[in-house]
Amino acid sequence: MMDSKDLEAEIHPLKNENRKVQEHLGNPAGKETSVKPPPQSRLSRCRMVAFFLSLFICLFVVFVVSFIIPCPDRPASQGVWRIDYEAAVAYDFLATEDVNKDRIQDVLFLYKNTNSSRSNFSLSCADEGFSSPCTFVAAVSGANGTVLWERPVAQNRALVECGVPQLRGSGASSACIILGRPGPFIAVDSVTGETLWSHPSSFGGNVSVLSPLLQVPDIDADGVPDLLVLTQEENQVNGYVYSGSTGQQVGPPGSLGVDGTSGSILYVTSAGAHYVLIPCGTSFCSHSVKGLYEKATGRDSSLKSDPLWEGRLNATSHRLQEHSSGAVRYLMNVPGKVGEDLLLVSAEACVLLDGQELVPRWTLGAAQVLRKPILGYYKPDTPAMVIENGTGSERQILLLDLSSGAVLWSQALPGLPRDPRSASLPTADHRSAFFFWGLHELAGANQTEPGSAGHRLYMFHPTLPRVLLELANISTPIVTFQVVLLEPSRHAAYILLTGPASPDPPGLVSVAKHKVRDLIPSSKVVRLAEGGPDSDQAVRDRFSRLRYRNEA
Repeated sequence: MMDSKDLEAEIHPLKNENRKVQEHLGNPAGKETSVKPPPQSRLSRCRMVAFFLSLFICLFVVFVVSFIIPCPDRPASQGVWRIDYEAAVAYDFLATEDVNKDRIQDVLFLYKNTNSSRSNFSLSCADEGFSSPCTFVAAVSGANGTVLWERPVAQNRALVECGVPQLRGSGASSACIILGRPGPFIAVDSVTGETLWSHPSSFGGNVSVLSPLLQVPDIDADGVPDLLVLTQEENQVNGYVYSGSTGQQVGPPGSLGVDGTSGSILYVTSAGAHYVLIPCGTSFCSHSVKGLYEKATGRDSSLKSDPLWEGRLNATSHRLQEHSSGAVRYLMNVPGKVGEDLLLVSAEACVLLDGQELVPRWTLGAAQVLRKPILGYYKPDTPAMVIENGTGSERQILLLDLSSGAVLWSQALPGLPRDPRSASLPTADHRSAFFFWGLHELAGANQTEPGSAGHRLYMFHPTLPRVLLELANISTPIVTFQVVLLEPSRHAAYILLTGPASPDPPGLVSVAKHKVRDLIPSSKVVRLAEGGPDSDQAVRDRFSRLRYRNEA
């Protein structure tokens, strides 16, 4: 048991030292007293052992983590890659998904060719029952352009929806659903390209399939979202519901009781009810997914309806009263103050409707909008919208505040025939980088026609409103284009699909990736106004320092 003096010394070390000093001062001068140091207590020794033991353990862990355990391999990612297909035709479809699970998004696309151009993929058009040439879907590595898989899926054009989740235990996490026009209705594993299910097309020759394929809530209760295919038969739109896990049709087709065109969307009201919205004339027509299912099967559905929302539509035609001047070209779900709002885009105006009251929030009139707008952020966390107003030498880029319709930024940027539409990518400062195609040299010049000029890609960021960065000049026909974040926060790139879009005649089809950051050092700085404190190199440096983020 510890001596009482030792215990007191441990508890009150300062008091013990003071006592020793007083004892020393109390000794008469000239007399020396031999004082033996007190023996070290057992508690102090235990503390010392514990300290050095914990220090040794920490150093050992640091050593093991730093030098013994290997860091996970990061796949080498090339800044540029390109794949060519001879005597082929390109279709307007691009999608990204992490196919090979290397944490880098991969690229899926469609092309038409006689047979697969890669000898290690042996499936031919004849193997899948198609005549040659036929349409292939291919998946290539976003890191280096290696073909991961490709296979024939249709005779000609096809509607494609990728990223459709599959049942756990089915062996596939997601699928690409392909509906040939004409051709079978099939699902392929996004990772391997193998067939998950396939059914012959049930549509007659006089039936037009309306794009796109829509994912709807799980109607048949198998745990996988189902698919809605809309068709135009004479002046009537019909809906076909298919199981997302098996491809089997769920009940007979149901009539939506409306006449419409391609460009339908799925809208969810504040009450959680799902509605299919279809452009029809100068407005849109609507039909509930619940009503469509119940009409087709004769059974009750657990899906919701929204009587208040439906009450704002015509009960007979399922149509909203006219809000747009000119035929509606595009319908879009856009972020609103509460839930989502609806954007109606016609050739002459853009109208933003309150998603619940279905009344206009704002209208942009006297517009000639022939492209579907894109969304982004001009101010931090404040949604904005890019509109391409006009065509040819009269084209302007408008950035609008989505909540008010106010113009935040505008720039004349003449366009070329078949220029791809604009794109945006969120940045770490909660704004967006915007990408426009055009020909700035024609703005303000006496030229009225671009002649043989190539397609030029410009980059814009709201923190530099008086500057564009010219990244690329493409002379070949562009079929489709996307700007994507291949790796979180670090790997922004644009994907370009070029080549003939018609088989008369076929030609060279190319799929290429260009890393945005690698293009900036050789880019051309285009100043939209005189002056500016930054040099061209300082502007490039600011663009190079941009960091990107995934959309929440």
